[in-house]
Amino acid sequence: MSVKVIVACGSGVATSQTVASKVNRLLAADKIDAKVEAVDLKSVDRHLKDAAAYITIVRDKKTYDLPVIDGIAFLTGVGQKQQYEKLLDAIKSYRG
Repeated sequence: MSVKVIVACGSGVATSQTVASKVNRLLAADKIDAKVEAVDLKSVDRHLKDAAAYITIVRDKKTYDLPVIDGIAFLTGVGQKQQYEKLLDAIKSYRG
């Protein structure tokens, strides 16, 4: 069964879609069975229920009970390796 990862930005359209497709490509290249979904910020809580990790583009003060990954790193490339490692750890330790 594929592990779910959620990416969210304000509208769930441009930025989160870009990050989701980039992360999907990285995971596929590493043969990791995970599905990255882009959603809008308003519906993020509903989607996080059975997700292994949350990749966020926006800074918010909320705390989540799953690993939160910095999505900006996947846009800029700055710190991407560290954030990707954090994502891989989250996926490996996910117990759904």
